[in-house]
Amino acid sequence: MCENAMKFDFESITDRRGSGCVKWDAPNGVGVPSSDVIPMWVADMDFKAAPCIIDALRRRVEHGVFGYTEVPDSYYEAIISWFSRRRGWKIEKDWILYTTAVVPALAVCIKAFTEPGDKVVLLSPAYNCFFSSIRNAGCVLSSSPLLYSREADGLAVSADWEDLERRCAEPEARVLLLCNPHNPVGRIWSPEELARFGEIARKHSLVVLSDEIHCELEMPGQRFTPFAAVSEENLSCSVTLNSPSKSFNTAGLQIANIICSRPEWREKIDRVINIYEVCDVGPFGVEGLIAAYNEGEEWLRELNAHIWDNYCLLKEIFAKEVPECPVTRLQATYLAWVDVSALALPSESIVASLIANEHVRPGPGAIYGDDRFIRINLACPRSLCEDGLRRIAAGLRRLS
Repeated sequence: MCENAMKFDFESITDRRGSGCVKWDAPNGVGVPSSDVIPMWVADMDFKAAPCIIDALRRRVEHGVFGYTEVPDSYYEAIISWFSRRRGWKIEKDWILYTTAVVPALAVCIKAFTEPGDKVVLLSPAYNCFFSSIRNAGCVLSSSPLLYSREADGLAVSADWEDLERRCAEPEARVLLLCNPHNPVGRIWSPEELARFGEIARKHSLVVLSDEIHCELEMPGQRFTPFAAVSEENLSCSVTLNSPSKSFNTAGLQIANIICSRPEWREKIDRVINIYEVCDVGPFGVEGLIAAYNEGEEWLRELNAHIWDNYCLLKEIFAKEVPECPVTRLQATYLAWVDVSALALPSESIVASLIANEHVRPGPGAIYGDDRFIRINLACPRSLCEDGLRRIAAGLRRLS
């Protein structure tokens, strides 16, 4: 456990019920009132935003006028400074296109670089909106399964390089869609692996779309590297999607960035942004990003320490109560990926049973492309997390 005293509060429980919150208010589909269930499914956090963000938004609210927003130079400067000092990645202002969120950004980029019937290659399991974005663009999913190996400290995850290259070599393949860090398995791809992804993509003339929305949620001893920061070659074959929304719990502020160094690619992307009218953002997203990137580092460090403590608690509980359900090594994100294949039940049936009996709701692996797993959100106060984890473990033991 983290022994250092925390400056920021990650232990107080904020009651989110009745606030129009997807995580706490959405129906769970099995007839149990949402008010009776601990939700550990959708990827948002149960912590208040960093005080610097709240203060910035309060100042903007007190201004009292909320008209159309002109994005200021200070917005671009905050992004450039953040990635320069934290990642050594030198971004130019012209490379940045803002939009409302990473999922619309992803959809825009797929449309910009494909035609209906083209293939988009990704590593699976993957964030479920990847699948819908590919389908909605009229494209075909080409899914390369990740490989697992059981190690002393949990399941290790790797790419199947031979399968991935075979898929990228298919004549219909146009895009390699990466998730770095990878949701849902919590894997940070190393610079060497990122270079290899880039080599494969360039060899077969694919555009790399790198979703890096979880990039600041690093666990101890881990280091995230942006795909485009690995080399000039990687920069030239890629488009990066990022946002402070996951790391700073500001998804509702609706802000994200598409970063691309190639002018001709930016022109394609910008055209689709305007065709689908996702070119306007609001003042709160802009102010929230500036505050997060200029003043939020200390809060972020403490957040990551708290998440790591919750992950260590999960491993401790599961090793004792359900050792037949190994946990994937968590390098990044606040999402634990747990192998429940020993139960020989569909993941959606397991989750439905946990909701109905233990009144706790993780996410079924089936929606991410692997029915052998469940996904557990660890981003909540420790007391709530422990209660939820013990309920999940009890339910898995009951089903085993």
